[in-house]
Amino acid sequence: MKDKFLGYLREDGRVGIRNHVLVLPASICASDTTKLIQRKVDGTITFSHQLGCSQVGSDSDMTLRTVVGYGAHPNVYGVVIVGLGCENHQASLIKKEILKIVKKPVETVVIQDVGGTVNAVEKGSKIAQKMVEDANKLKREEFPVSKLIVATECGGSDTTSGLASNPTIGKMSDILVEKGASVVLSETTEFIGAEHILARRAKNKEVHDKIYKIVGDFEEHIRKNTGHDVREGNPSVGNQEGGLTTLEEKSLGCIHKAGSTTINNVYGYAEHMATGEGLVIMDTPGNDPSSVAGMVAGGAQIVVFSTGRGTPTGHPIAPVVKVTANRKTWQMMQINLDFDASGVIYGEKTMNEQGEELYNRLIEYADGKETRAEEFGFTETSIARAANFV
Repeated sequence: MKDKFLGYLREDGRVGIRNHVLVLPASICASDTTKLIQRKVDGTITFSHQLGCSQVGSDSDMTLRTVVGYGAHPNVYGVVIVGLGCENHQASLIKKEILKIVKKPVETVVIQDVGGTVNAVEKGSKIAQKMVEDANKLKREEFPVSKLIVATECGGSDTTSGLASNPTIGKMSDILVEKGASVVLSETTEFIGAEHILARRAKNKEVHDKIYKIVGDFEEHIRKNTGHDVREGNPSVGNQEGGLTTLEEKSLGCIHKAGSTTINNVYGYAEHMATGEGLVIMDTPGNDPSSVAGMVAGGAQIVVFSTGRGTPTGHPIAPVVKVTANRKTWQMMQINLDFDASGVIYGEKTMNEQGEELYNRLIEYADGKETRAEEFGFTETSIARAANFV
């Protein structure tokens, strides 16, 4: 197994596995304009941003933290921030917050200030083109695996997820931790019924108590704000059709992604994460795009995503490696999937062998191999909410 990968060193010491130029919408009102710029300039990425205005308090803070995390991400060489001009999250504010984290090329275009969409696209395209040319001058260098932060996720789960694909990811996680990397377990709603198992693995009492707290807070938040129990929507219809009967059963499968090592920290949504920290948790929703968004904003360079039923989900900034242990799903949806973990179910491989194989595949993607979602250009992203619009 390789102990190193090829990446791009950034000024803050973090290492990117991609070298994107991000055309970043400051708010929903700038999203379509960023898409026009992205289509004109090869080598740029963007995404549909549905927020950025009419938000207050912790809800506004969460959105800003996520968007800033995208801009500051090590997979991003430079950023062109496009704002409308009257939104809460001003382009100038986002730029200032990004530069507090890392020094990199960051420029702004404000639609109202330059005279509308056509002028904004022209100006933004020129800036983005120059950034792409500069980014292309960088070459990949070799770095230790300890520089990686690997996010783990599951979506469209079925019985094979808990039986094989999540345990395979768990074996991969143990290998990464042994080599000094950080691995992130997410989806707080899918710890419910298994939180005591995770808490037993906590590094200390503080981490132990945080695990119980985030689970309790999530259940109470949903109950208080909707009048319903989280179990009414989880497991989902697809989960149930895949053989999962209760949220607790789903949780017991979910936590296998965490492998067997000590849990060293619990991060809030989209909080900046440290490298070399071993296994950690991020407090995220169970919703796949929202959960992935938080971990990527926190600095995860790559996502390993298990799915029993199959999903095309990607991300604009970080490659998403799709794993299934359902052989029928692999045969039906191989065009969207990256790794077949069904061998252990049929006795063709041991769990250790399959975990090592997934680890090796992960390093290939870190070195630059494109995932299926990257080949399609899938960029789904959704930021978690703390409140409704004002």
